[in-house]
Amino acid sequence: MVAPRVPGPTLNPSAPTWPPMAAHEVAIVGGGAIGCSTAWHLATTTDLDVCLIEKEEAVATHQSGRNSGVLHPGFNYQPGSVKAEFSTAGTRRAKAYCRDRGVPLEEFGVVVVATTPAEEARLAALQEQATANGVDTELVDGDRLDELEPHAAGAAALHCPAAASIDARQYVYALARDARDAGVSVYLGTEVTDVSHTGGEVALATSKGDLTAEYLVNAAGLGADRIAHRLGVGEAYRIVPFRGEYRELVPDRRELCRSMIYPTPDPDLPFLGVHFTRRVDDRVIVGPNAVLAGGREAYGRWDIDLRDLLGTVGYPGFWRLFADRRMLRLAVAELHKTYRHDRFVAAARSLVPDLQRADLVDSYAGIRAQVVRRDGVLVGDPIVEHGPVSTHVLNAVSPGLTASLPFGEHLADAVSDRFAHAQTT
Repeated sequence: MVAPRVPGPTLNPSAPTWPPMAAHEVAIVGGGAIGCSTAWHLATTTDLDVCLIEKEEAVATHQSGRNSGVLHPGFNYQPGSVKAEFSTAGTRRAKAYCRDRGVPLEEFGVVVVATTPAEEARLAALQEQATANGVDTELVDGDRLDELEPHAAGAAALHCPAAASIDARQYVYALARDARDAGVSVYLGTEVTDVSHTGGEVALATSKGDLTAEYLVNAAGLGADRIAHRLGVGEAYRIVPFRGEYRELVPDRRELCRSMIYPTPDPDLPFLGVHFTRRVDDRVIVGPNAVLAGGREAYGRWDIDLRDLLGTVGYPGFWRLFADRRMLRLAVAELHKTYRHDRFVAAARSLVPDLQRADLVDSYAGIRAQVVRRDGVLVGDPIVEHGPVSTHVLNAVSPGLTASLPFGEHLADAVSDRFAHAQTT
């Protein structure tokens, strides 16, 4: 596997201006887009003493840095939903933020192609959703689609110019730097190994020593459920990791995709399926598929973390999820796309028929922290639950990167209110 290219500096964990670990009023666990955004918003809207704890030596090492880097404008989300609200506002705000901070940004737009009459009918419904969400789109015929994406299949498409690509890691680095510059103490390479609530405060044992906080924000992504469960929160939910694999076009075939080419989403399926995305570094990635991961950080095709895998297969919700024959068929199809290159190519060729087998090479993989309830329901909406002195982001599914600024602001407001209430009770 080739890891995503990550230009530019990271935060320096040994910078002498950073204070030693001690007691803080608010501790945020998780240096992804949501955690860094929450830290920044708390630091700029309150006078609370905030720290951010990240187990890796750089922020955005996992979900926030191993995705497509797309800002999703919100045409595919139910009007009035949190996803719709946060994605439309998040796209607008993230674009402004990236321009202001010099984070690479390209407004390529996206075409959602229809290859069957049933899909053409769904495009009209998608446009209605987009209009209700305040997102500008255009239904285009085959001739206009040929102008936008000459190699794309389909007799019709929905064109959304607002879709954009950003350098996801540089974006999160900027958030972390802004949080640090606003007074947040940032601890990198610091893994939280245990957490408990005693005597009105939260005690955190870490790989670099103990730390206490009067309030905890759990934005730990792939490990969020484990932290929450230690505090008796969110026990009806468990993260089941799904690995998404990207391939990419070889350089001399990148002209097959000018912007982003998406399939018409199937409302009965939980994942979008393979699609084409032009990145800000001019690479064109294709994917992802979605297959059960061998661990929460098992990025290689054959990687297995035995503890994680046993935890997944020992969870009743996992077996109930795949008791649904439709989900089982989907899982088998996704497995084929992972281990059989020709199946992956066939899925991609349904969008770009000119694609050849040799046009695609391995790129990188990400792991989605997908929450599954004990009854086997795969949860598609954000889940935030609270303890007496803690807030837990248990599900920040796509479009988590897109939504990170309004989501972080929302969490910061909630934490500020709950912290003040906790101090008076």
